[in-house]
Amino acid sequence: MERILIIKLRAVGDVVLSTIVIDNLRRTFPTAVIDFLTEAAARDVVSGHAQLNEILILERAAIAGMDPRDQLRANLAFLQRVRGRRYDLVFDFFGNPRSALITRWSGAAWRVGYDYRFRRRAYNVVVPSRADQVHEAEWHLDALTHLGIPVLSRHLSMAQSEAAAVRAEAFWHEAELEGKRVVALNFSGGWPAKRWPLERFAELAGHVAGRYDARLLAVWGPGELPQAQELAAMAPVPVTLIPETNLKELAALLGRVDLLVSTDSGPMHIAAAMGTPCVALFGPTNHLLQGPYGSNHQIVTNNSLDCLGCNRTACSHTSCMQGLTVEAVLAGVDRAVASLSRRHQERR
Repeated sequence: MERILIIKLRAVGDVVLSTIVIDNLRRTFPTAVIDFLTEAAARDVVSGHAQLNEILILERAAIAGMDPRDQLRANLAFLQRVRGRRYDLVFDFFGNPRSALITRWSGAAWRVGYDYRFRRRAYNVVVPSRADQVHEAEWHLDALTHLGIPVLSRHLSMAQSEAAAVRAEAFWHEAELEGKRVVALNFSGGWPAKRWPLERFAELAGHVAGRYDARLLAVWGPGELPQAQELAAMAPVPVTLIPETNLKELAALLGRVDLLVSTDSGPMHIAAAMGTPCVALFGPTNHLLQGPYGSNHQIVTNNSLDCLGCNRTACSHTSCMQGLTVEAVLAGVDRAVASLSRRHQERR
């Protein structure tokens, strides 16, 4: 295997979870060219990764804005670009019609994907899917074990940059966070059904600041600045907004905080990849399958419901998240802080 391609088109959190295969592939094939194909929104997760050779970007949004004839030309040109790289082994970890077509068109001798309906025809190595049984990170590893590739590590990775680290350090200094306990609040969520009310995040901030003498940060991304400002205005204690960041800069900041309280979202998975403990709020998604990966995290759910993990993007009542109390989330923070203290004592 001299040339290997990993395909994971989107979303940010899912791309982070797919990085679990990179170290294992590099250990088994130390001299191989290993490339990663994704879309522009997730580029920063893998660009500059020390164990990858090249990042291929599918400009899906730009192509979608073209007229039909130009779309066809652009798609064919991209397929030809992939084929021209003459891969020996391609992993399709996205499994939609487009990624299956790219895998099939690659011409690779080994085309690996999961047994999803007609898309399985694009692969000559078909992996039984356990997507409804195991964590998504482990689901990626199934493809490696199916091929007999040893799984020697189980860590996620986020490509770092020196510029991002320098900017994070500068913000830490400007915000006077050195030597302080810092808890970040991430209120975002790709689906409306995954979000927890802002006013409860604000109330939680007051409790956390008072109980643990902590400084609070509000995490926000594109289009979320007004909500972050609203959260800061509602909170009974100062809440500092992080600056506008790209994903590498966000990762550098999240790697510095002591704890992240978050909904199920990309920042949650980035924090887990950076080794930061999370208190993760789950409702319509299943934390056993999509939760923060690792053993240092606390999960908070509204266990009074039997519809948890429904995977609905919208819901008429969203009781799973609306029913989560501040007290329940604060209890998760208490468990996380206690765990942090135990680990600190053990290291000492």
